[in-house]
Amino acid sequence: MKLLIVDDSRAARMLIKSILLDYDSGFELSEAENGAIAVDIYTQERPDLVFLDLTMPVMDGYEALEKIIKINSEAVVVVLTADIQQKSIERCMSLGAYRVLKKLPNKEVVYDLIDEIKQKSTESV
Repeated sequence: MKLLIVDDSRAARMLIKSILLDYDSGFELSEAENGAIAVDIYTQERPDLVFLDLTMPVMDGYEALEKIIKINSEAVVVVLTADIQQKSIERCMSLGAYRVLKKLPNKEVVYDLIDEIKQKSTESV
């Protein structure tokens, strides 16, 4: 499974990365520190799952989400943000996010999410 972690905070990327690798050390992980790099990586690598921060320099998460969904309307993008206001959540969901989680989520939430996504992908095959 290919995953992309997008956050301008190196520490946040490292934390998500460690949670993911604890779940499955076989994940193929890519990282980006802003939305513009994320869109480029998404275009080239087509990851199965994207973890996306909202507040970043160069291109924010909203714009990156919109571009990724234009590239692939079936893209699975999970927004990780400290901004959990209802307005922000609704905007993310309307742009095509799969889910919005409070940053930084605990391991169990991430593990359950991956299990759910794996289950959906096997059902659609």
